[in-house]
Formats: sequence, structure tokens, C-alpha cells
Amino acid sequence: MALNLLKLCVGVTAVEELQAWIDYRLEEKRRRGIEAVQTHTTRMIPKRMDELLDGGSLYWVIKGNIQVRQKLADIRPFTDDQGIRRCDLVLAPPLILTEWQPRRAFQGWRYLKQSDAPGDMASGKEGLQALPPELRLELSNLGLL
Repeated sequence: MALNLLKLCVGVTAVEELQAWIDYRLEEKRRRGIEAVQTHTTRMIPKRMDELLDGGSLYWVIKGNIQVRQKLADIRPFTDDQGIRRCDLVLAPPLILTEWQPRRAFQGWRYLKQSDAPGDMASGKEGLQALPPELRLELSNLGLL
């Protein structure tokens, strides 16, 4: 069974904003001639890399709710220019919308068992996804989602 990671998406208020940020960063990499893959750098290196890379995903917490996930394509440990060990989480491009699941704030990342992860939202614009992002955010702020 795959193991997942859970991470706060700091500074982002909606999935659409995360997608715009990803698109911007990938275009910047292309412009600079760098490999255009999405990475998220973290200081802690997961000890359970094999389990994570066996079909695991990074679940993003946006505004207090797990809302979206991305499949983990690779985990690349490295040492930065200050001698600090870090790793790049390489993420597959599509954002996969999930059922919303409330989560309290925390630092860093957490392991998330598949049995505790929210299910994927049905494809298409139905349910919560049919609502405009501003309305989804307002309903979430009111504790109704």
C-alpha cells in the first residue's frame, strides 16, 4: 500500500492559485533552460522513500483543508550550497482534486497513510468544483465545507 505526504500550501488560497503558481515556475525554468519539472524542496528527507515512490502522492492543505494532491514522481536528496542536506520532491504535473478534509496547521510535512487520505473528487465540474473558487473559500471560512 502506498504511503503519502501531507504538506501545507502556504500563501495559496485556492487550487486555481496553486496551478497558476506551478505554471509560472515551470515557464521560468523553461526560459532559463532548466529541466521543466515541478519540484518542492524540503529540509527533511523522508526515511520511507521506497513506500512513497510506490504510488504515493503529496496532499496539499489549502486554507485548512486537504483539497488536492499530486503524485510523487521522484525524491532527490542533495546538499545545498550552505552544506545543509535537503531533498527535492518531484511532482507529476496534474493536480488531482480530492474531497475536502479539514486539517490543522503544522510545520514541515507529515506521512499520510492511504487509509487516512481523502478520496479523489469525481472528474468534471460537479459538486464543490462546480462552485466558483471564491464561494468555496467563503464556505470553508464559515466552517461549512
